[in-house]
Amino acid sequence: MMGEEQNSRRNFLKKSSLFGIGITSNINSFNMNNNFKKDDLILGHDDFKYKIDKKWGVQNPNIFPVNDCHEMVMDKKNRILMTTTHPKNNILIFNTSGKILDSWSINYNGAHGLSIFDEGGEEFLFITDPENHKVCKTDLNGKKILEIGYPKEIDEYKSEDQFKPTETVVSSNGDIYIADGYGLDYIIKYDYKGNYLFHFGGHGEGDEKFDCCHGITIDQREVNNPSLLITSRTKNEFKRFSLDGDYIETISLPGCWICRPVIKNDYLYFAVIVTSSWNQYDGMLAILNKNNKLISLPGGNKPMYFEEKLVNPLSDKKSFFNPHDVCIDNDLNIYVPQWNSKNTYPLKLIRI
Repeated sequence: MMGEEQNSRRNFLKKSSLFGIGITSNINSFNMNNNFKKDDLILGHDDFKYKIDKKWGVQNPNIFPVNDCHEMVMDKKNRILMTTTHPKNNILIFNTSGKILDSWSINYNGAHGLSIFDEGGEEFLFITDPENHKVCKTDLNGKKILEIGYPKEIDEYKSEDQFKPTETVVSSNGDIYIADGYGLDYIIKYDYKGNYLFHFGGHGEGDEKFDCCHGITIDQREVNNPSLLITSRTKNEFKRFSLDGDYIETISLPGCWICRPVIKNDYLYFAVIVTSSWNQYDGMLAILNKNNKLISLPGGNKPMYFEEKLVNPLSDKKSFFNPHDVCIDNDLNIYVPQWNSKNTYPLKLIRI
């Protein structure tokens, strides 16, 4: 198993008995409602239903091999870029029909987080590698422009081995936020040149702390009040902070080991990588409305709430192998890369 998931697995095992209680309380209703039919190809609920295409991204593995597929983004040309940990292909570039257009490597064999941003009309990528303790900025052809190592400015970091970044996001002025999700759980802010500005968070209990700050994005749904939305995966939560690092709120999602938040229009999408055991292939996707209410679980049961608290969702255990991210196109179709999934290529969910 890759080192990136080891801490989450340990924490999962510690909590498994409590988590099982939630599953037990849900499972009778789940079976009685017959949520999953053997030959049903339609996933999701209410206005967010999809037909899954498992053959969408399939390639010749001798030409375009993959290991773990982590994250995907779409550029202005509607090309879909994906990180994979295979040394030959750190980045694969697809069109919306699933054809490979290009591939390249920057020797990031733990290539994980992938974000895209526009700088003066040109698009750039930020790629994280928790195994090699680095973050880099590249152009869309793989030219490395900037590389950031471990934050020597922060006293808690004694060596680069403690820095295992999983995600980045870039603000409108070019400031860079790095989530050290497999390291010390700090959110570290740099200017556009890579100069350290400040940090917040860290591993621990309490509103301002994280337990695997795996993903981060800037939520701009309130136009005049943008905020940071950050995963605390082992706690099954999102946490919201101001752009200056001040805590605002916690969004609790019991039973959901969340990867990263992805916002499209007024909705928040994310992959739930695991729902029951790290020893099984499962997981689902999830969609929240602007009021933080779960409204659809593609690959899972219909969302249920009891006394305003989410009932632990269940995977159908057939649609996904540990989904790690979502990418939403302009037609609101969803593309899904998968971690630890026997070298499978990404899937496409076609909205219906």
